[in-house]
This record gives sequence, C-alpha cells and structure tokens, in this order.
Amino acid sequence: MDLSALRSRLAAVVAITPTPFTDEDTVDRPTLERVVARLVDGGIDVVTVNGNTGEFYCLTPAERRTVVDVVADGARGRALLLAGVGFDAGTAIEEARYAQERGAEAIMVHQPVHPYLSPEGWIDYHRRIASAVPDLAVVPYVKNPAIGAGHFTELADACPNVIAVKYALPDTGAFAVVARQAGLERFTWIAGLAELSAPGYAAVGARGFTSGLAAIAPQVSVTLQDTLRREDYDSAMKIWDSVREFEELRLARNSADNVSVVKEALHQIGLGNPWVRSPSTRPKEHDRRRITAILETWGVK
Repeated sequence: MDLSALRSRLAAVVAITPTPFTDEDTVDRPTLERVVARLVDGGIDVVTVNGNTGEFYCLTPAERRTVVDVVADGARGRALLLAGVGFDAGTAIEEARYAQERGAEAIMVHQPVHPYLSPEGWIDYHRRIASAVPDLAVVPYVKNPAIGAGHFTELADACPNVIAVKYALPDTGAFAVVARQAGLERFTWIAGLAELSAPGYAAVGARGFTSGLAAIAPQVSVTLQDTLRREDYDSAMKIWDSVREFEELRLARNSADNVSVVKEALHQIGLGNPWVRSPSTRPKEHDRRRITAILETWGVK
C-alpha cells in the first residue's frame, strides 16, 4: 500500500453512492450500476459505498455486501473505492475485509453511535479496526467535537494506515486548529459536510469534500473541486451559489430530507425510485417542485 499515493487520491470529491430500492424494497442493482457509471463517467475519482447518503444504518448486513459488490464492479480500475464500515468493531472489521476482497483500497469508519463515547474509547475502537486491516487506508468519520488533534495523532502513531479524516463539524475555526495541530500534511483532511462547507474548509486546510449531489450532477462537484485546488474562490462561490438551494433542502429540518432530496432528484432524471427507508421520508410535494426547478437550472438530464 502506497500511503502517499492514497493520501493524494483522497484529496478529491469523495462521492457517496445512494442505495436505490425497488418497489419490493430490495436493492435495485441495475439502477445502482447506472448511478456508479454516472459518477465515474462524470470524472469522480473517489466513490464511497455504505455512507450515510447510502442509508448505511437502514441496510441489512447482506444488503451492505450487495452494494459493495455492485459499486466495486463499477469503480474497478476507474475510481478509488472507499467502503463505509461501522457498528461494533468486530462487524466493522469483518465488513472491511469483505470490501478489501472486492477491491476497496480504503475504509471510512462511521462515527460510533454509542451513547457513552469517550475520546479514549474512540481511539481504541479505531485502533482495533485499523490494526486488523493494515493494508487498507483508514479514514475516520468525525462528527464529535470531543475528538481533538491529540486523538488523531495518537491513533495514527499506533496505526500508520490512518491517513485521512472526514471532518463533519460545522465549525471551520475549530477545524483549522485541529488540522494544524494534528498535521496538514500528515492527514488528508476531507470536508465532510458537502459542497456548502467546501470553500470555507478548503481555505483553512481541507483538500477534498464529500458529496451526495455528485450522483446527480458530477460535473458541478468536479468543477467546484478544481476551482478550490486553484484557490479561485470567486469562481468557487459562484458554484456554491448554484447549489445552495439544493443543499439547504437537504439540511432543512435537522437534515431530515438529506437522503430523500438526492433520491428524489435521481428519480426525476430517470434513475430509480424516490423511496427511502424509515426514519426518512420522501420530500413534500412543494419541495419536489423546487427540486425540479433546480435541475432545470443545472441543465441536468
């Protein structure tokens, strides 16, 4: 495993694949294949399977393996496959190994949902996973402000394959401090709150950002990343303006429609059903009309 090369490859649009469902509420493999093809044909270099936009917590173990199989086949030789893992450490390790067998080069470890998380326990959890798969790059997904710079460095000292961080806290000032103390070069810092956070995070050290929007309009996300690499913030903010309404729909009501807005947009351009699993719900009719108007302004088909 070339850690330096993987750090560079993760400095990109890190797209999250949705999980389309059939009318019978099973994984819609043909539609997922089309979505992955749309991503890689559109210039996406990193594809995440089993992320939150993929409804990770609503999938059965068998379904999580199914979507890994489909996305791995579509990404093979064309994009880096980043597989989301989580739940208890044993399950995360088992699914990391499964993804590795299918061609994944990296795993994203979901923020633990345990109600009694301590920073020391967070380190131990990630250490157990990372040390069990030393030939995979490991990317912690962080949404907890209690995890600071020292925790990242302690983890990476124990597990050199921890090479990047998906940082998903809406505080660019706190991120700037953490990233500098832990090491701007030691880790590839990925803005984990999608396009709306990308310019601010890039200005203070992030080298990539996550995206659910990329499944719909990959060229928009790729162009935004290109402007940020050039530090062309005027152009970046024009793109930011063009996606703001869409991303605000996803963020509304404490992100209740985060996934369903993406699936509704995909449905409107002929990529599968709009169905999401509870506790999510389909967007209201007036929001569906707003999505239609947004897609028209993007010229997406």
